Amino acid sequence: MPKFYCDYCDTYLTHDSPSVRKTHCSGRKHKENVKDYYQKWMEEQAQSLIDKTTAAFQQGKIPPTPFSAPPPAGAMIPPPPSLPGPPRPVMGPPPPGMMPVGPAPGMRPPMGGHMPMMPGPPMMRPPARPMMVPTRPGMTRPDR
Repeated sequence: MPKFYCDYCDTYLTHDSPSVRKTHCSGRKHKENVKDYYQKWMEEQAQSLIDKTTAAFQQGKIPPTPFSAPPPAGAMIPPPPSLPGPPRPVMGPPPPGMMPVGPAPGMRPPMGGHMPMMPGPPMMRPPARPMMVPTRPGMTRPDR
């Protein structure tokens, strides 16, 4: 009877029957070998892409990133938000059709701690229960 060779484990199985193959393929060691094989393959693919990109950059086929070159003369670069400067509004007005959430700037929340209902379109809610529940013939639905 021919033996089965497992490429991942680099071993021959004693028999070539479906039950022996199934047992082998569901084993911990085989699964680790498969995982290691594909992990190495992915690393090789990634390294190949890195090597190709590096070679293309060195040949001048890929321009440098916009942040690697100094800014042109006279260009203004805004300061980072953490530096002090003139006061800036944190949030602008809401887009048309959108209602602001929370109290307006400088306003304190109403007594009781909750916001009153805002006029505007109703919020979308999921239905209280599914519209249609698939059932098999002869089965009854538990909600009826």
